[in-house]
Amino acid sequence: MKFSISPAPLAEQKKEALVVFCQGGEILLPSGSAGLRKQLAALLKNSAFKGEPGQVAQLPLNGKQVLLTGIGAAKYFHNGLLEQAAAAAIKAGRAAGLKTFAMASTLTLEGVSETDYQLLAGRGAAWGTYEYATFKTSAKKSAAATLTFAGPVEDRGVIKDAEAQGAALVGTADLANMPGNKATPTAIADWAKTMAKENGLTCKVMGETELAKKGCGGILSVASGGAEEARMIILKHKGTDPKAKPIVLVGKTLTFDSGGISLKPGKGMEWMRYDKSGGMAVLTAMQMIARMNVEVPVVGILCAAENMPGSKATRPGDIVTAYKGKTVEVCNTDAEGRLALMDALGLAVDMKPRAIVDIATLTGAVIMALGGSAAAVLGNQPQIVNELIDAGLTAGERLWQLPIFKDYSDNMKSDFADLSNISKTPGAGTATAAAFLQEFVPEDIPWAHIDIAGTAWLESPKPHQAPGATLFGARTLAQWVASQD
Repeated sequence: MKFSISPAPLAEQKKEALVVFCQGGEILLPSGSAGLRKQLAALLKNSAFKGEPGQVAQLPLNGKQVLLTGIGAAKYFHNGLLEQAAAAAIKAGRAAGLKTFAMASTLTLEGVSETDYQLLAGRGAAWGTYEYATFKTSAKKSAAATLTFAGPVEDRGVIKDAEAQGAALVGTADLANMPGNKATPTAIADWAKTMAKENGLTCKVMGETELAKKGCGGILSVASGGAEEARMIILKHKGTDPKAKPIVLVGKTLTFDSGGISLKPGKGMEWMRYDKSGGMAVLTAMQMIARMNVEVPVVGILCAAENMPGSKATRPGDIVTAYKGKTVEVCNTDAEGRLALMDALGLAVDMKPRAIVDIATLTGAVIMALGGSAAAVLGNQPQIVNELIDAGLTAGERLWQLPIFKDYSDNMKSDFADLSNISKTPGAGTATAAAFLQEFVPEDIPWAHIDIAGTAWLESPKPHQAPGATLFGARTLAQWVASQD
């Protein structure tokens, strides 16, 4: 989606559709829009539209279409609703055959700055153009869409950032939605190489031979039951201060998770293509970071493998050795993500980073705790956790902190190895998984873990997107990294 800026007010824009946000019954327009507000209020008198989240009303006005889109009541508002409302409006407009859109460049919304509004609304509009039709043989390519921000814009760079971030989301979404037979570890590595070249990043891919030489026994054990070889994909953004310590982002990239020998139930297993969502968030964030050309160096690591129950698969009770030498008893092969992540975290530590954040669809327990409304964040230092929560609130992705008590770490000890990959006692699955990962990061390196198992995927359609990958976490990571400059 191409963005532009026009100094003319929204009512004067000669576009097919005007996008107008509503907070409940309040029409959100900038000052100087009294005439347009009055016309819309008259149209709404006999309408069922109440400005609720996800609600879109298409109304004819002066030869154009107005797309009223709701963000809900003020007391329940969070930034994610604004981005979703923009996406829902564009999605509805596209379904009606509209191609050219305009929205106000500013609006008054408590707690949302002008630049935050432009980034959220623009990024959401771009996301609203996305549709996954790769394997639909009858699908026709949709015409390109445009969005004009109508009115004064103080910082035009924000509009460019919104366009770039929207393009990164849309550009990665097909890969994120692809099934395991198409988005293999090798295919993802090839995609990452091409993306890196296009965005000024460097890309190194470690195959099984190099991983074995390094002693990365965790990811190799995960991949041992399948025909697909594991890949460790390392992307680097040099930054404008190459002497600075890098931030490292690590993403779990399980291209398909059958559970291995500890086989998952068959019902719903087709959705396990989503287990690569952490890596997809990192891929997307790295594109955003590169296009914004942030000052700090950033490294993105994707630990890519598939977990299958083949004749060479890791068995429950097997002991594997992680990079750096710690031993792990694999008590359940369906707790495989942490085995791949422990090697990636070890490689991240070697880079002497200023901070490490890993992101993963790691536990079903987080869905029980938080559902699909928020991701869990846990870490070894309060500052990095608080920074990520704040970045998420600004970026429209809600994070909720869970603790890592010493009890949880104690429960990950094994009678036969240094660690077990599951807890000795039931409960607190998200926290015990994080406690396991914490064992691979020195205390003096700020580290946080984000569990997106409940937020990374939609199984049923929403007004702002069809079923599939949400790329949750990419927006937060890009926001947080940019704040570190």
